[in-house]
Order: sequence, then C-alpha cells, then structure tokens
Amino acid sequence: MNDNQLLTIAVKAADDKRAEDIVALNMKGISLIADYFIICHGNSDKQVQAIAREIKEKAVENHYDVKRMEGYDEAKWILIDLGDVVAHVFHRDERSYYNLERLWGDAPTLNIQSELS
Repeated sequence: MNDNQLLTIAVKAADDKRAEDIVALNMKGISLIADYFIICHGNSDKQVQAIAREIKEKAVENHYDVKRMEGYDEAKWILIDLGDVVAHVFHRDERSYYNLERLWGDAPTLNIQSELS
C-alpha cells in the first residue's frame, strides 16, 4: 500500500467519527516530518479521543504501523504518527489557537471531498 491509501484510510476514519473541517496538506518538499498532514477537530474530549482511536485502529487493520500517538489522555491535541502521514486531531478551541493551516500555509491543500460522507 502507498501513502495515498493511508491518507484515504485516515481521512475516512476521521470522517466516520464526525470529525469537523478535515483538511489534508501535501507536505512533500516542505517538511521532513511527513509527506501529508491531516488536520481536524472534535467538539468534546470524548469525540477527539474517538476520532484518534478510529484513525489508529483503521491504520492497524490495514497493516500500517502507528509509530506514536501523543496527547490522547488530555484530548486537546492528539498527534498520530503513521510515518508518511501525520494526523492532528484537535479539540475545537485548541485548533483555532494553534492554527496549523496558517503555520503551514505554503503547503497545498488536497481535495479530499470524494472521501468524505
């Protein structure tokens, strides 16, 4: 499987748990950390945790390694490192505070609408 398939799996997993404002950024040539960033948010601690857990579980089901997951207990900003794809799952207030979309404003946004329900 390739990075695009992993990206699709993670985006669908976030969408399945009703993540809001899902954005995928192409980080190739911009960041050494990952090829793609997924940024989304939930409206409660429980929803943020459910989104992160679903992304992790779907990645594992499809034989991808989850390198690290941080921030799960606090549920304000959970980072799921899937290697070439890094998912950032925020609580609504934290997302607007950190504003990663602006920080990485030079990264092209990918069209993921076909993946969303």
